[in-house]
Amino acid sequence: MIRREGAAIVVSGPVTLANAALVLEAGYAQIREGAGAVDLAEVTELDSSLLALLLAWLREARRLGRGLQFAHLPPGLETIARVYGVVDLLPSAPH
Repeated sequence: MIRREGAAIVVSGPVTLANAALVLEAGYAQIREGAGAVDLAEVTELDSSLLALLLAWLREARRLGRGLQFAHLPPGLETIARVYGVVDLLPSAPH
């Protein structure tokens, strides 16, 4: 689900409403421990809850005075973010 690789959080497997609360809390813990990037290359299934938790993680990082970047946004997630008009809120990390 979530693992740490250096300064990045790697999210893997499905991220849907069914497990979003667990993923959200695990990500908060990693951000509080200094993670500065989120890699989504291994996400296999998603719904709009993934977008909500990315925005929540971004808000938490900013609250802590740090930035957070996102790498390998799945195409479905980008589509959802465009529909909601928030795609520009997701800072991209270099691949």
